Amino acid sequence: MDYPHKKPSQLKSLHIHSIRTLTELLEAQNRTQTFEHGIIDLAIREVGKLAARLPVLADNEAAKAEVAGHAQRCKTIAASLTLLNQQQDKDAQRNCRMISSLITETHELLQRMELTLIDKSLFERQSAVLENIILSHEKVTQWKEFIQDILLEFHGFFPFNFFSIAFTNESGISIYLYYLGQYSEETKNFVRKRLADNLLAELKIPADTLIELEEFFITGIKQQRDFEEIETITVGVPDEKIGVGGILGVSYASGLRLTAQEQSIIRSLLAVMVMVVGSSKTLSRTLQELAYYAEHDPLTGLHNRRYFNEILEYEFGRAARHNDQFALLSMDLDNFKGVNDGFGHMIGDQVLVHLGQLLKKQLRKGDVLVRLGGDEFAALLPGTDGHSALIIAESLRQAVHDFEYQVDGPYQEHISLTMSVGVATFPRDAPVIADLLAGVDLALYQAKAAGKNFVCPLHSLETGIAQNKKLLGLSEVLKKALKEERIVPYFQPIMACASGELHAYEALARLTTEDGEIIPAGVFIDAADKYGISLNLDHVMLRKVTAFMAEQRAATGQMPTVFVNLTPQEIQRRDILQYAEDLCRQYHIPPKKLVFEVTEREAIGDLSNMRKFLSNLREKGFAFALDDFGSGYNSFHYLRDLHFEYVKIDGAFIANIVESEVDSVLIENLNRLCQQLGMKTLAEFVESEEILTRLRAMGVDYVQGFHLGLPRARFL
Repeated sequence: MDYPHKKPSQLKSLHIHSIRTLTELLEAQNRTQTFEHGIIDLAIREVGKLAARLPVLADNEAAKAEVAGHAQRCKTIAASLTLLNQQQDKDAQRNCRMISSLITETHELLQRMELTLIDKSLFERQSAVLENIILSHEKVTQWKEFIQDILLEFHGFFPFNFFSIAFTNESGISIYLYYLGQYSEETKNFVRKRLADNLLAELKIPADTLIELEEFFITGIKQQRDFEEIETITVGVPDEKIGVGGILGVSYASGLRLTAQEQSIIRSLLAVMVMVVGSSKTLSRTLQELAYYAEHDPLTGLHNRRYFNEILEYEFGRAARHNDQFALLSMDLDNFKGVNDGFGHMIGDQVLVHLGQLLKKQLRKGDVLVRLGGDEFAALLPGTDGHSALIIAESLRQAVHDFEYQVDGPYQEHISLTMSVGVATFPRDAPVIADLLAGVDLALYQAKAAGKNFVCPLHSLETGIAQNKKLLGLSEVLKKALKEERIVPYFQPIMACASGELHAYEALARLTTEDGEIIPAGVFIDAADKYGISLNLDHVMLRKVTAFMAEQRAATGQMPTVFVNLTPQEIQRRDILQYAEDLCRQYHIPPKKLVFEVTEREAIGDLSNMRKFLSNLREKGFAFALDDFGSGYNSFHYLRDLHFEYVKIDGAFIANIVESEVDSVLIENLNRLCQQLGMKTLAEFVESEEILTRLRAMGVDYVQGFHLGLPRARFL
């Protein structure tokens, strides 16, 4: 089998060629030395023989002397050749040592180069593997399959047999073992133990650590060759720390021998794999969590508003297509703020978690329960008519009513709650989603207003979605008018009942449309209250009234008393009094010229704050009028506890004073009671002379109504 990593590299070829050339040079040097040494030895022997033979051949003294001279010269030649041979031996030995040293140094140099230099083909193979390691949403969400794809690509460039990844878990470590190809059970058993032991040793994990093994088989690979031993390369997280996603390290195992360059490249790829695997696992878990929390409430685990909107869109389309119906429930825990204030938000959260599970148990399979936020819940009931929806809503309300949460602690305290529920159905109550949502909120609001712990169906309300839309539209008109200074005060005279003399004016808000039309407060005041515009309206009216009072004094020299209406929220805030005091100081208006009035029903809703408000009001020199007196169910109780400068008798009694003897008696006695307590009485809705005569006979202090004067932009 021809694997890429078995092809010789250029560096390896240079290594072989250099060593071979130097070796041949050394062998040639040795041959030359041996040959030269042999010739010189032969010459020395022959010259020695000649030197020994010449004296014997001489037969006279003269010849002997000449031959002796030649023999001596032969000996000298032999001695010189001997010295030459010795020097050549030294030179040859030195040359051999130098060539041998050069061979060793060249070999070592090329080996070092093999460790540091990587040929182009290996770089190309490394790049090919890295090009496939690209994170994407799809790959990360299925990270296990992504890792298998990477390993398959890896195998195509650096064939190997096995791959393993070590992660931490709660009880020890998890090892993912990947088989590249098919293997016998005997081989698998060998590999399991070998790689597990290797990972524990290389990553410095105690040998007795509990291991959970998960195996993966990567297909699409030809049958691997048999092997006797496997070579492993393991790369762990730096500094022996737990890496991203709990990864500890990875291990590459192959039955093929690897070159030094290949080991270096593979080790660098494994370092990348450590980060890729850890990051993929972490991102996968993070994306799963994000996907979960995109549709679930993190506290209760219920679905959230986003999911509710999506499933509502789906259910609306389904019901519309199939001519079906469904119901919506809007639920709000009554007075849950008291739980948070009294026990803390941690206990409050625990209560919400228990209640979420309680409500879920009451619903049917297929019903969808969501937490909208805070103590608000909603339920979508597919295929449910109004009657069935009311039964389910009542069961939910009753379940909460019966629920009791025990607070851990030495006092063994218990928390009991109630819940109000609004019910709306499609298509009976509304044909579109927006109206259905507005309607179910309206029903919930009415359930709260009815005393809480109540289920209210939308179809039972007198004020429906259309009226609500109208109020919303009016609120936008009012906001724009306030911004553009198109809210103006009109003044209705208040007369002394006995004499008919002017006593004061009541300032009434009017909205001037962009076309110049004047709209009375009765048209938009409900919208102002519902959408939180009343406080701004109060401030604008007070500013314009005081400015007008100053103008009138400058023009006429007179400044009558003016009654100014306040929203009940001002009683809790009380900054309106400081604002009024600042305006009075700015326009040089005596505070006694301003009388603030609030309706009885709202003013007495918070008796404690009302006392503080009245005390602060009188300290600043202002007066107070209780409007619509008699409309409350316990009016006499308030007269006992609080004192007012003026009591304005509810107009419903005044309007019927002529026809109703009961109303006449009530007004007469209310008037007498207030006067005996030191409070002035003022009768509203005086629409005829006959009513005025009756009130005058009863001794009412002041009167007001269309019969006496219409609201006007100017004082009389």
